[in-house]
Amino acid sequence: MTFQWTAVATFLYGEIGVILVLCLPFISPLRWQKIFMFPLWSKMAVFWNKMFLTIIVLLIVLFLDAVREVRKYSSVHVNEKAANVNSSAFDHIQMKLFRSQRNLYLSGFSLFLWLVLRRTVTLLTQLAKEMASHTALETQVNDATEAAKKYMAENERLQEALSGKGDSKKKVPTDATEEKLKEEVEHLKAELQKTSNAFHKAKTEVAAVKKQSDGLRREYDHLMKEFEQLQQSLNKEEDKKDL
Repeated sequence: MTFQWTAVATFLYGEIGVILVLCLPFISPLRWQKIFMFPLWSKMAVFWNKMFLTIIVLLIVLFLDAVREVRKYSSVHVNEKAANVNSSAFDHIQMKLFRSQRNLYLSGFSLFLWLVLRRTVTLLTQLAKEMASHTALETQVNDATEAAKKYMAENERLQEALSGKGDSKKKVPTDATEEKLKEEVEHLKAELQKTSNAFHKAKTEVAAVKKQSDGLRREYDHLMKEFEQLQQSLNKEEDKKDL
């Protein structure tokens, strides 16, 4: 195997290893986001797009070259077989064809897994952001609920005081006190209405975030199934080559 195809094979095995690590179930997307926020990754992010496009171009060139070699030696293989040449020349052509097919698989799977790797990292980042947003919204909803309960308790207490259901030993409030209590009740009602509106809005946002998170999870699971199928196919091809 030449240097370039050895490099492609090493790159392919590296891609498989990285994708397997990214798919570990006990590492959450939030943890991956913290890892991606390291200063080293921040510096690499500046050159990420250029590096991604450069590797894509190189893999496409190698893939097309492998396709050309396969077509070339396939036609020669058929012609030599039809011409009934000696066995050594036929075996040499067959060896060339096998190598070109191997290079085709290496470059093709490397190209595909490079795209899958980028998509997986993007999905993990988006899922981590959605999970963080979902947690923040849940905290906001809980705070709004607690505030609503507090305002409702205060409202009930003031209503009891205004209707004379309070402690009988307390003095009857004066007109000024009643007016003040009424103003407080109106203020608390307005605050309660605002809190209720905020609660319903936050609840709607949480539902939207959950729906989007479910969509991202489904797309992630779909990519994982495709990756497993490709890995199984690659293992079968490797087993055939070993035979």
